[in-house]
Amino acid sequence: MLEAPCFIFSDAHLGAGDAADDRALASFLHHLRGRAGSLLVNGDLFDFWFEWRHVMPRGHVRVLGALAELRDEGLPVFMIGGNHDCWGGEILEGDVGIHFQLGALDTSVAGWCAHIEHGDGLRPVEDRAYRRLRRVLRNGLAIRAFRWLHPDWASRLASESSDASRTHRARDGGAGLRIIAAEMLERDPRLELVVFGHSHVAVLERLPGGGVYANPGAWLDSRSYLVVTPQRVELRRWGGAANESAEGELLDSLDRLAQEALPLP
Repeated sequence: MLEAPCFIFSDAHLGAGDAADDRALASFLHHLRGRAGSLLVNGDLFDFWFEWRHVMPRGHVRVLGALAELRDEGLPVFMIGGNHDCWGGEILEGDVGIHFQLGALDTSVAGWCAHIEHGDGLRPVEDRAYRRLRRVLRNGLAIRAFRWLHPDWASRLASESSDASRTHRARDGGAGLRIIAAEMLERDPRLELVVFGHSHVAVLERLPGGGVYANPGAWLDSRSYLVVTPQRVELRRWGGAANESAEGELLDSLDRLAQEALPLP
């Protein structure tokens, strides 16, 4: 269960930009202190992340420190591994203290019945080749073999592959994930909210049937994020600590539909 207000962002791709990206995200995280009820990072926080036994990728100290401070203060912090940082483990969980998982999260978000996942590999046709590659990359033997590489060489190899695979905006404009969200909402009448990332396309839309599809877009591109409360879902943009609160600039919002009363027996 993710308590209200729940803040959600995805696709920061730390390491793909410069130090200013780390500072901006750390500033945002610091401003969540005392304001957020929970935080969810919906994949691709890092452009590349891998944990050797005694080594991790260089950088991102400000962000990791800010996340650890939030956890020290008791804020629940969840992270879903994306296609760029699916190899999280002991450092993120044990040292930073966040709850890290792969795959979908079906839970209550600020009282909404929600389904959340990063969104990579979901499109049935377009992502077919990637799904085959993902099975190899997440295989235990492949992970152990990669761990034997020197971290400097392995990080460079991964960075080059990441540059080739990263798309700053889905070629279909996010239409494929929207279709999948609509199908999920139609199949399960209890479901109220579907949240994806991955496409780098910000979306907040009420679909036929009343369910809501939300995508915060990419923090890397626009520093946008979602805020979920029991009453509504908001899409916001962070402009910096100097001129605004953690609520940021409101881009769009959708109110929660009132639940129909059950018929009396």
